[in-house]
Amino acid sequence: MPSPWKPLKNTPPFSVDTMLLLTDGSVLCHEYESPNWYRLVPDNKGGYVNATWHSVTPLPANAPISQNGPLDAPLYYASAVLKDGRLIVAGGEYNALFVHGIDLLAAEIYDPVTDAWTSVPTPPGWGNIGDAPSCVLPDGRVLLGDINSTRTAIFHPGSKTWSPGGNKHDNSSEETWTLLPDNTILCAEVDNHPKAEKYDIKTNKWVNTGSVPAGSDLVINVPGISIEIGPAILMPNDHVFAIGASGHTALYRVKTGTWSAGPDFPLDGGGNLMRAFDAPASLLPNGNVFCVAGSVITSGPDAGWAGLPINFFEFDGTALNPVPSPANAATTLTYNCRLLLLPTGQVLYSNCSSDLEIYTPAGGPRDHWRPEITEAPKTVRRAHSYRLRGRQLNGLSQAVCYGDDAQMATNYPLVQLRHPATKKVHFCRTFDHATMGVATGKKIHHTHFEVPLGVPIGHYDLVVIANGIHSHPVKVRVTA
Repeated sequence: MPSPWKPLKNTPPFSVDTMLLLTDGSVLCHEYESPNWYRLVPDNKGGYVNATWHSVTPLPANAPISQNGPLDAPLYYASAVLKDGRLIVAGGEYNALFVHGIDLLAAEIYDPVTDAWTSVPTPPGWGNIGDAPSCVLPDGRVLLGDINSTRTAIFHPGSKTWSPGGNKHDNSSEETWTLLPDNTILCAEVDNHPKAEKYDIKTNKWVNTGSVPAGSDLVINVPGISIEIGPAILMPNDHVFAIGASGHTALYRVKTGTWSAGPDFPLDGGGNLMRAFDAPASLLPNGNVFCVAGSVITSGPDAGWAGLPINFFEFDGTALNPVPSPANAATTLTYNCRLLLLPTGQVLYSNCSSDLEIYTPAGGPRDHWRPEITEAPKTVRRAHSYRLRGRQLNGLSQAVCYGDDAQMATNYPLVQLRHPATKKVHFCRTFDHATMGVATGKKIHHTHFEVPLGVPIGHYDLVVIANGIHSHPVKVRVTA
């Protein structure tokens, strides 16, 4: 049986940390503990195995001198693609030097159109951002957690200003935040585990939402190492699959606001439950959650962490089903893993090295999970922008999660033009989406897309992609 893994043909000239899917279909990749970023551009068939690398403008030198600045070379930080197609990066647990406790206070926005970074203010009165959790709200604002207190802050991308967010029940350090369809954000608390809370976006308040079941605590505290939790992914079946650093998992049902126990990871060779100890997960187009857990390390410099080897699973709503692991699994720790759901429905995997691989899952989506185009222009001109309307344009979930840092959600629409004869693909940059919500159901929303200048004149199939799931095509003609 062929392996579901394929390495990239063009090996990057750097070690890859955070990966963000831009709205033109390219992937912006951060070089590990440096100010440098690179763009991975898909081939002319829309594939990523043969994608090419292009350097982009590095981060500005805007870090405080007291935090190893002015160099801004973060590791473990908040990040997100914004409603207008730009992206925000804020904080960093480390800054170039792998020294604990820097918790960088810096923030910047990248504009892919101009290839330019702009420094933006940090929340007033904050001394650190560090490895803070964050979440883009449906209206495009960004909620950021304070790792040192119960306060949160809301960033307004248009004005580049901050306003107070609601106070949590514990500090935000190491927490995982998951956007839900009811305009709330779910959080299994770390400091107050096994309690849970939700942020109500409308009221700007955090409210109790029960506790993770006894025997399924997701948090593990390794003295001298860290207190950790795993990722949490909203699935199409109205459940959030919350993965524990403890080896346990739990399920949160959105409609009822109730928790239930999920399956445990298998035992490792030492008789311990495998752990998702600072580890990523991704929703797949087939509805499963792709995740990783590692063996518990009991001795040496990495004692207390998980990995060596790592193991991959697909959770189908009931069971954790093992799937083949990549070749570098034997030498990888869970906290070095990154996953990004691609427009192809595949998952890009990095272990913070130059060895990037792509996982191809089996099966596809149910038809009613697809984005649906309800209104699109029949004729478009090159280098012009248009509005497109439809349902579920933002997908069913944020889809990708690491936890407190390395946030790489993909809940925004991409647009492709496909030539029916040559099969060549042209991504159209999308921007100014009507919402950044998830699982929006039958509501009609819109996005804007720009037709690239280099698209040959002719007839095309236009599709919308969200969470790696493609809409049914509509016909469109491209003119000069």
